Amino acid sequence: MKMLLKSVALAASLIAPAAFAEDAKSLVTILTEENPQTQLMAMVLTMQATKQGAAPHILLCGPAGDLALKDAPEAATAPQPPMGMSPQKLMGMIMQQPGAKVEVCAIYLPAKGADATVLMDGVGVAAPGAMAKAMMQADARMSF
Repeated sequence: MKMLLKSVALAASLIAPAAFAEDAKSLVTILTEENPQTQLMAMVLTMQATKQGAAPHILLCGPAGDLALKDAPEAATAPQPPMGMSPQKLMGMIMQQPGAKVEVCAIYLPAKGADATVLMDGVGVAAPGAMAKAMMQADARMSF
């Protein structure tokens, strides 16, 4: 009996995260700000929502798109008080969460004269139609 309970508990612990990810509400964070403090706070709030069950979808446009660059500006990578975290580092941590998606706006790379090779691994380029669909989902919440 004890072994059966342990097996059931183990199975539940393995299945629960997958089921939780499927039932997660979607949080669409659209970030355009170049101020690193604002960028970091957007990532802090997104991470907190993720910890509370949201599946994060981050769209970076304009100056905020620089967070997604492999060779990002110092403002994106410099540690900030009080936790010594940078916007890019926290974004990378969010990217590791179940269901997380980070994309740059479709016009970001052409405006920079660059292609997707300049982006961090795991960052995509948003298709406008798919992004609009994500924003319109019944379970989606948006944050700017």
